[in-house]
Amino acid sequence: MYNFSRDPGVNHIKARKGKLGYGMGLGTLILDEVYPAFPGDLRNPSAYPYPMQLGVVKGIDCDMLIRGKDKTPCRQPILDAAAELERFGCRALVAECGYFGYFQKDVRNHVDIPVFMSSLIQFNWIQQTISDSKSIGIICAEKNHLSDAHLAAADIDLNSNFIVAGARDEYSCPQFESLWNHNLGPAEGLYNENEKELVEIATHFVGKNPGIGALLLECTSMTPFARAIQRAVDLPVFSWGTLLDYAYSVVVHRDYYGHV
Repeated sequence: MYNFSRDPGVNHIKARKGKLGYGMGLGTLILDEVYPAFPGDLRNPSAYPYPMQLGVVKGIDCDMLIRGKDKTPCRQPILDAAAELERFGCRALVAECGYFGYFQKDVRNHVDIPVFMSSLIQFNWIQQTISDSKSIGIICAEKNHLSDAHLAAADIDLNSNFIVAGARDEYSCPQFESLWNHNLGPAEGLYNENEKELVEIATHFVGKNPGIGALLLECTSMTPFARAIQRAVDLPVFSWGTLLDYAYSVVVHRDYYGHV
């Protein structure tokens, strides 16, 4: 937590209409699929200094969300899970996969709390922080399935200055395969190998595109390795981690303790 002392402003408490829980932070939509996650991945919230409540999008897995041509079957389960997290008392909603961003508008119009369905919604903020001559490098899980509709849902101008790389389909990332390709056996991963693969991808991507001024990581499973990527490429790196920190600060503003 940001502060460990009691907030003197919390004195008289009363029920918030329709809210079952209190002291809640970020509600996190996760897929109905079994795979492990390193700290920093949204599926493993132990790395974050604020409360996070996981909510399963029932019946929806990676294949349906990412590769399904017709995404209509995903919509209602996502809305149902979002509404349940709101009822629990969560202050804002996030999701564990950037491809959930396809439903950003649907979800924000369905609930009454702020919605951050994809790390890609940071794109326009990034544009305001780097030179117009620089491009934004987006590293996603699967480039072939990051459609124009996904980008438009994050309010990304398709004519703006960006480049996309796909970790699984454009580069080789066996550690991602071991997590999500259930045909290979039980989902598992090695931290050091995963870090090495992603650093190599980022280094090659930036080396091939020297005009990149910042990196934006789409995939939640890349977040644990954002610092290592940054050390390697020496650029601003935006991830799910940066978005979560921002989202929580918006809905649960911290006090400022210090001296003069």
